[in-house]
Amino acid sequence: MAQTTEKVIGYLPDETPSAGKLILFAFQQILVMFPATVTVALLTGFHISTTIFASGFATISFLMVTKGKIPLYYGSSFSYIAAIISITGVTSGLAPDALISQAQFGIIMSGVVSIVVGLIVSHFGMDIIEKVLPATITGSIAMVIGISLAGTAITSAAGYANGAASDKAWIAALVTLAATIGFSVYLKGVLGQLPILFGILVGYVASIFLGLVDFGAIWTGTMIEVPHFTLPKANWAAVAAIMPIAIATIPESTAHLFQLDIYVNDLARKKGKPEYKIASKLGLNLIGDGIGDIVASLFGGPAGTNYGENISTMAITKNFSVKVLGSAAIMAMLLAFLQPLSNAIRSVPGSVINGACIYLFGVIGAQGVAIMVNKKVDLFDARNLAVIAVILVVGLGGTYGFPNGMIPFFGMQLPAIATAATVGIVMNLLLSIGKNKAN
Repeated sequence: MAQTTEKVIGYLPDETPSAGKLILFAFQQILVMFPATVTVALLTGFHISTTIFASGFATISFLMVTKGKIPLYYGSSFSYIAAIISITGVTSGLAPDALISQAQFGIIMSGVVSIVVGLIVSHFGMDIIEKVLPATITGSIAMVIGISLAGTAITSAAGYANGAASDKAWIAALVTLAATIGFSVYLKGVLGQLPILFGILVGYVASIFLGLVDFGAIWTGTMIEVPHFTLPKANWAAVAAIMPIAIATIPESTAHLFQLDIYVNDLARKKGKPEYKIASKLGLNLIGDGIGDIVASLFGGPAGTNYGENISTMAITKNFSVKVLGSAAIMAMLLAFLQPLSNAIRSVPGSVINGACIYLFGVIGAQGVAIMVNKKVDLFDARNLAVIAVILVVGLGGTYGFPNGMIPFFGMQLPAIATAATVGIVMNLLLSIGKNKAN
């Protein structure tokens, strides 16, 4: 009997789905990025519609700068929240335009830092990155990113507020989680590439019956509303507060790129295609990061980052098409103008979105393990264990042990993940002194 081989389903970066699939896949990516991007705007005092527009525009700019070689979607970065709040002075409500403009200038300068580092990496090659950011660091940071988001996912899924959870929220979240996992495991073919979208839709329907959806809020306001754009204004206090964060977020961006490289090339091998050397494009990725921050902030958007949620969605669905991400970016920009559509997405209960995120954030953490396995990290080596251990405890302990994930340290407030990355880099460099001689 002739052996039958199962057809490999998935799209590599340079492959394009048909028009109908393209729209569905793009909408799925928007749903995944929407909650976190909007949350950053709410926490920093930036305008929501402007932030959504900036997210799409930054993604388009990144894809153009990288010539479609790196499939990533850009949303607002949580790493910059505390630094931006130190300038805008708000944690809820809208910040004055004058203060948003000052923060914009700091974000633009942080983009310049990413570009400079990207140029250095492009000029000197990957060797310098392998020394400064080995898999012990990038893998650990990926795990911290995923697991540090676990608290947000589980409390939001539970509708936790004022010391109590909501039974209805739990039902909606668990229905969404079960549906999302079921669809990702058992659906095949094209349908198997839309588990997050389908899972959220099932959760949304359940939420309607539970009375968690406010349809009246969808049609509030006008049909078309131009986002509130502001221009940057030079302010060196904002530069001092925001610019250094760019250095600390480089390990996060590097970890995401390595994750992407592993999953894209796994699909390429299964499809019998040549290797996509995505990890070797770190310099270009960092330049794209910087450009993304600059163009997003020119219009009044917060600092951005390539989203782990979207990478997880691509990994789960095996859909890495750059055209899908570009389409999602354009749709996001249009959503910023179409208020009812934007309201409709916002009407999806947080318990539903975070029911799916319980799965997505866990995948991000698992991808950190995959990086270490792929790079054959020796977990019996004392140096490696020291670096990994400190990154995990500082990153996770700082996130869960202190308000807003800010570590109080000698009068300063240090963001937990960025601090973990910085400490890991310094430790790795110090412990590597004389390593070759010792061996």
